[in-house]
Amino acid sequence: MRVNITVNGRPYAADDVWEGESLLYVLRERLGLPGSKNACEQGECGSCTVRMDGVPVCACLVAAGQAEGREVLTVEGLADHARRRSSATAEAAEAAGPGEPGSVRPGESEAAGAVRRGAAEAGRPGESVPLAPVQRAFIDAGAVQCGFCTPGLLVAADELLERNPDPSDADIREALSGNLCRCTGYEKILDAVRLAAARTAGEAV
Repeated sequence: MRVNITVNGRPYAADDVWEGESLLYVLRERLGLPGSKNACEQGECGSCTVRMDGVPVCACLVAAGQAEGREVLTVEGLADHARRRSSATAEAAEAAGPGEPGSVRPGESEAAGAVRRGAAEAGRPGESVPLAPVQRAFIDAGAVQCGFCTPGLLVAADELLERNPDPSDADIREALSGNLCRCTGYEKILDAVRLAAARTAGEAV
């Protein structure tokens, strides 16, 4: 059967999909998106976490046919998703506040305005897309070791920060409870999410 799916904002059609095939297999083997990892295949480890219509799911447990017509976000699309989210927030702030789009906001220095405008313009066609805040935070906090669990953790953490920009430690632990890591002991992962939240809050000021 054919499965039509939008992944990271792009439409795809996967042909000759058999009934028992998982979304994870389609992403990795048919669409060439290997970021979501194939580990337990039982929905226990979270390494294959993606977002389907905005909701985190274990791609190994989702039948490919269930993804028909749905929107899926994988770790490969995380940076662009964060950029578009940031741009939408900035545009809303511009519309609500005084000043022409692209101008320096009240109380904002010329340099800060230039940085903000540069960030909003990043990711245009032909330009590299910067890392998502949560990706940069994982690097800076030393939360990546072998990296096998990292894609799922990143997707889950980004979803948390999207719906709760100022999470408590309990919120972070709950959001990442379905993601296992054998290397870090989790503390640096928690540090990374806290760091991403703090940086995002700072940018919003």
